[in-house]
Amino acid sequence: MAGAGGGNDIQWCFSQVKGAVDDDVAEDIISTVEFNHSGELLATGDKGGRVVIFQQEQENKTQTHSRGEYNVYSTFQSHEPEFDYLKSLEIEEKINKIRWLPQKNAAQFLLSTNDKTIKLWKISERDKRPEGYNLKEEDGRYRDPTTVTTLRVPVFRPMDLMVEASPRRIFANAHTYHINSISINSDYETYLSADDLRINLWHLEITDRSFNIVDIKPANMEELTEVITAAEFHPNSCNTFVYSSSKGTIRLCDMRASALCDRHSKLFEEPEDPSNRSFFSEIISSISDVKFSHSGRYMMTRDYLSVKIWDLNMENRPVETYQVHEYLRSKLCSLYENDCIFDKFECCWNGSDSVVMTGSYNNFFRMFDRNTKRDITLEASRENNKPRTVLKPRKVCASGKRKKDEISVDSLDFNKKILHTAWHPKENIIAVATTNNLYIFQDKVN
Repeated sequence: MAGAGGGNDIQWCFSQVKGAVDDDVAEDIISTVEFNHSGELLATGDKGGRVVIFQQEQENKTQTHSRGEYNVYSTFQSHEPEFDYLKSLEIEEKINKIRWLPQKNAAQFLLSTNDKTIKLWKISERDKRPEGYNLKEEDGRYRDPTTVTTLRVPVFRPMDLMVEASPRRIFANAHTYHINSISINSDYETYLSADDLRINLWHLEITDRSFNIVDIKPANMEELTEVITAAEFHPNSCNTFVYSSSKGTIRLCDMRASALCDRHSKLFEEPEDPSNRSFFSEIISSISDVKFSHSGRYMMTRDYLSVKIWDLNMENRPVETYQVHEYLRSKLCSLYENDCIFDKFECCWNGSDSVVMTGSYNNFFRMFDRNTKRDITLEASRENNKPRTVLKPRKVCASGKRKKDEISVDSLDFNKKILHTAWHPKENIIAVATTNNLYIFQDKVN
């Protein structure tokens, strides 16, 4: 299986698993996973409003096979539950998205959002503390100025490393509906936030106003036919962004054209195959995630059953389509009844845009090699949790006689699902979130 380096024979190994063994704590359910731009830090957000950041340890030179492990670097409460008194609505603390800003100095910055409020966090290290104040004792109590007879020069003394997270900006009160996406612009000064019907443009320094750049809310809400499901800025072109809809379309907009980008520059849509038309067609065509490739030439979209790769120069159909779990097409009725059909799976690119990855049910995740057209199904499971254990490919049997290593569709566990995945920007290291565990896998180093 190709990875960031290209070669076609990558074997994925178990590296680490984070989180409790029992799956009972609702607050611990992981809701987003994101590597920073160097891959040294890995952030997760959860249903309890917490952000946990893992840091990759320096590689051990004595052990040739060791790759730096990820250990907890900082944990902080990003959002608290709130109550909207005007609408009598509870606003849950769940972190919907995390996005890292490129590092400019010793500190790291990230944006985190729940349904309504976006926060800019600064994560900084402190390993020195000032000592020798004139008007303060070492324990913080103030001294009587009349007792000060000599002047001391305060000095910095070494102390144990402390990682502090402090909120630098709070961007609130701009969204009527639930925020589903945030995306930082390539100018690193502005970012967008999208909810079901509107997209707003913010400046990272300005919290009291934002510009509305897309508004698809009809005058009469009874005429509402689609909602915005995801939005992202182009990685290189600061005036271009895309947003996807519940109708399976992707619109590319150019902010140079007009202040309000209600009229798109390009509309990406694949005509529906009449032979696959069913009661569920509209639901399963809804796009749950859209991601630009690192090169900016392609974008990837994820709907319920497939991943599609689009060339930005060709709007009428995708250049590649990969079936994630086509064997579920016959199960759509029961998936509708248990609400799984509304699950929002995310997708991600590897560092060189040659492989794409997305999640499925039964804690399976899928990889598709764009060059060789080979695909693989792997499982995130505690049963293979010895370090450097090579993951065995999984196969699902759709119907008929089941072979020895195959799993029957009827025995898949739909409560175990992988919605959130992330790929290290430079190495073959992946992070995969099951309900409340974070699995880290890496390629086998020979």
